[in-house]
Amino acid sequence: MKLEGKAKMLRIHFGEDDKWKDKPLYRAIVEKCRELDIAGATVFRGIEGYGASTLIHRSHLLSFSSDAPIMVSVIDSDDKVQKLIPYLDEMVGEGLIATSEVEVIKYVHQDGKRS
Repeated sequence: MKLEGKAKMLRIHFGEDDKWKDKPLYRAIVEKCRELDIAGATVFRGIEGYGASTLIHRSHLLSFSSDAPIMVSVIDSDDKVQKLIPYLDEMVGEGLIATSEVEVIKYVHQDGKRS
């Protein structure tokens, strides 16, 4: 079955070295999304990028800490995304949060059977 409709997409950009209460920030955000019953969150690790500081961050194979760019992407209803933002205000020390309206197409299995 195919479901279509409007949703909100939220993208959080920050560095891989960023932490929240001694755990990687990306992991803390994903766990908070799950706790808030948000449909899903995906973490992307960038190869290279820069932000407001204009310092270029790169992924290095031989380095434990390159502070590579990280983006967490969340898509759900506007109401659910809005519930997440106050937590992000606390958690994200430096970074960028961008939201946009999106059209989604969601494929779901009927009667518990996979196609």
